[in-house]
Amino acid sequence: MPRPSRLRPAADLSPASPHRRTVLKAGGTLLLSVVAPLPASAAQILAVRVWPAPDYTRVTLENDSNLKTTQFLVTDPPRLVVDIEGLALNDTLKSLVAKVESNDPYIKQVRVGQNRPNVVRLVLDLKEEIKPQVFTLAPVAGYRHRLILDLYPLTPVDPLAEMIAKGEWSNDGVPAAAVGSANPASPLPAAPPARTEVAPDAVAKLESQQAAIGGTPPPQPVQPTPGKQVATGPAPKVVRMVTIALDPGHGGEDPGAIGARGSREKDIVLAVAKRLKTKLEALPNMRVMLTRDGDYFVPLGQRVQKARQVQADLFVSIHADAWISPTARGSSVFVLSEKGASSSAARWLANDQNKADLIGGANSAVPDRQLASVLFDLSTTAQINDSLKVGKAVLREIGGINRLHKAAVEQAGFAVLKAPDIPSILVETAFISNPEEEAKLRDDGYQNQLAEAITKGIRRYFADNPPLAKSRQT
Repeated sequence: MPRPSRLRPAADLSPASPHRRTVLKAGGTLLLSVVAPLPASAAQILAVRVWPAPDYTRVTLENDSNLKTTQFLVTDPPRLVVDIEGLALNDTLKSLVAKVESNDPYIKQVRVGQNRPNVVRLVLDLKEEIKPQVFTLAPVAGYRHRLILDLYPLTPVDPLAEMIAKGEWSNDGVPAAAVGSANPASPLPAAPPARTEVAPDAVAKLESQQAAIGGTPPPQPVQPTPGKQVATGPAPKVVRMVTIALDPGHGGEDPGAIGARGSREKDIVLAVAKRLKTKLEALPNMRVMLTRDGDYFVPLGQRVQKARQVQADLFVSIHADAWISPTARGSSVFVLSEKGASSSAARWLANDQNKADLIGGANSAVPDRQLASVLFDLSTTAQINDSLKVGKAVLREIGGINRLHKAAVEQAGFAVLKAPDIPSILVETAFISNPEEEAKLRDDGYQNQLAEAITKGIRRYFADNPPLAKSRQT
């Protein structure tokens, strides 16, 4: 005879028992209350940001969950309509209206409203037709979930055309200000004749060699025919412009490292890059392109592409280092490595800098095929050799104004240095995580010294390594 269960109550629990039906009903209710999901609460918008730039305008909605959207374009007048599900209108989202600046290149105004329960509609009135990219970013580096609206023009901005429009580039490779001008005050004077005597100083050689850089030797004198007059005139002057791409790191959503006093790397390096641009352009036959000239984010691959589009002879990425210890200090120069990093610190730094696309927000769903072929190009040996030369020249000059973190140029796999046809260096100006060096980086005088030192290093490099001629068709 089986033993009765100790859990069985004394009451009748036979299938036909009314008491059993009551117990089962109560148990079923309890089970449903545990399994059934609670009503979903609406997501909350935590912050809104707008980043206007010449290349594109970015709208960022930071929130506490991953939002789902549907969007469509309307023409005449052009508008982008974005419906965001699971969202209730709040004051933070309403503030997006006031974030749009009048000089935004692509957005005229933003309208926002509760389209239907749990659905908010954004309407972006546009200044021209655009090609939108709408995507989400997972939490990273202190950010929560982000919904990104990138508004690109139908025809991508060409940095070469932009330089021409600004008067920084002429159709034949010579700045318009220098063509046919004999004004000695011209910021870009015509180069001296190719046979000018070379100065003994390596720095001074740049000015004397500009006409010969990539040019052709002057014509040999024509022997006059007896009885025939030969027209004479000045020998033609050939100018080979040197193009430099300056890359201020980070920007926009990506602040870079932040110092104890709140200094943001993205602001410091942009200020240094602008000073450096001014000093380089004061040299004969130099022109400079900034990968960004304001507070907006440029993905790492696009920085490389911009340099290649303007046929840059040199790429200089500018950063401000950071470390877990506030005592780390000194300036450094890095170049690309094919065989691994030159130190564990260099490897750590390269990995950290290569995360910029995750923080700044690159759309991984839209790969760049041309860039992919560039980044995996194996013909980088010559590029690395040239990069080491310019790196040594710049490091030597920086060592005259600041302590060096390492006495030699270091190497690591920085994504931003992977243009196979452009010598490329990354300058870590100082440690923004060191309070003393942060104070230096904030100082106008020190920024000016940095720009001057980098300029001298670049001059020395091109004096000793004149760039080759370029086809007028490229």
